[in-house]
Amino acid sequence: MIRVMIVDDHKMVREGLTKLIEFDREIKVVEEADNGLDCMNKYHIVKPDIMLLDIDMPDMDGIETFKILSCKKRRPKIIILTVHNEIEYLIKAVDMGVDGYILKDAGSKELIRAIRFVYEGERFIQPGLIPLLNSKLIARDMDQEKLNTLTNREMDILKLVAKGHFNKDIAIILSITERTVKNHLTSVFQKIDCVDRTQAAIFCIRNGVVSVHE
Repeated sequence: MIRVMIVDDHKMVREGLTKLIEFDREIKVVEEADNGLDCMNKYHIVKPDIMLLDIDMPDMDGIETFKILSCKKRRPKIIILTVHNEIEYLIKAVDMGVDGYILKDAGSKELIRAIRFVYEGERFIQPGLIPLLNSKLIARDMDQEKLNTLTNREMDILKLVAKGHFNKDIAIILSITERTVKNHLTSVFQKIDCVDRTQAAIFCIRNGVVSVHE
């Protein structure tokens, strides 16, 4: 028997999922929670095999819940069940190590298939999302190759550009001349295929070189 816990802030969604899942006699929903905090209080008791985890929830969202569960010695296999089909959410989930990712508009057969795949130790990504995921990962790998061509000094300058500093400020911060900054920037832009500071900043944020909060 595969024991499943559903974590979603909408009661109707939880009830609907329970009915769909339990059409399969080898799968049973053993617990529900309506947010991350509620989930943390209950999962220790029921110890499910699989957790269906929504991303958007009050008090503690699915991402934060997953991070906490990942630190536990024994955690259930976790399938992100969400309305978000944006590639950024999927990439983040994959990088974090979730066991599955499926959209709420998926059919019942696909959901059952995801549960069974993950229970057997396989990672499950909804098939319709895989081409987009692969293209994004390839692009990210290409970006990483570009970053690897930068010298330490060029990387320092790129980070400062991404944070909004002008050449004069960068020269002062790094104790070099403005001309040296300009020469380095010309090289940087060529290596990362950007034509200006804005594109360079976007490149940095997209690849986690700097965050939007810096």
